[in-house]
Amino acid sequence: MADTDRVRWDQKYLGRTGGPPAVPQIFARYVDAIPADGQALELACGSGAATVWLARRGLSVWGVDVSPVAIEQAQELAHRLDVTDRCRFSVVDLDDGLPPGPPVDMILCHLFRDRRLYPAMVDRLVAGGLLAISVLSEVGAQPGFFRASAGELDDAFADLHVLAAGEGDGQAWLLARVKGERP
Repeated sequence: MADTDRVRWDQKYLGRTGGPPAVPQIFARYVDAIPADGQALELACGSGAATVWLARRGLSVWGVDVSPVAIEQAQELAHRLDVTDRCRFSVVDLDDGLPPGPPVDMILCHLFRDRRLYPAMVDRLVAGGLLAISVLSEVGAQPGFFRASAGELDDAFADLHVLAAGEGDGQAWLLARVKGERP
């Protein structure tokens, strides 16, 4: 990612306080599908609201984001809510791919899209692992560089067992499991 993009994201987070811990609204009605233990990875975690929510649920979570400002806010939120033992945060430029690490039980990717990462996301999940992904979409909105085309998530993750999915109002999302049983 260009330094100008990193600066732009830092500016977005400067002077803001992260919201309360919460699962992204698009996945709120599917909370029962989200594991309550194991390892999770959140891509583009921002100020850590979802990462901390997952940690409070019982997962050990690694949140990554390109913005050092956002990561500092995420660390402060985890400290304030006493889940630093289950949260780890790192500044990571996802243009370089997923950060190396062991397989995880869940990947959360909310409002970040990089088609090149789709295969790596699937490869990073354990058998039975859960992928929760939402992206901006052309469906119900104007086309654009950062927007998924109609059916993009369904096509990219066709080999997974889809629990729920949708497109509309400028957003596409998918909740799916890697086939097999969680160890």
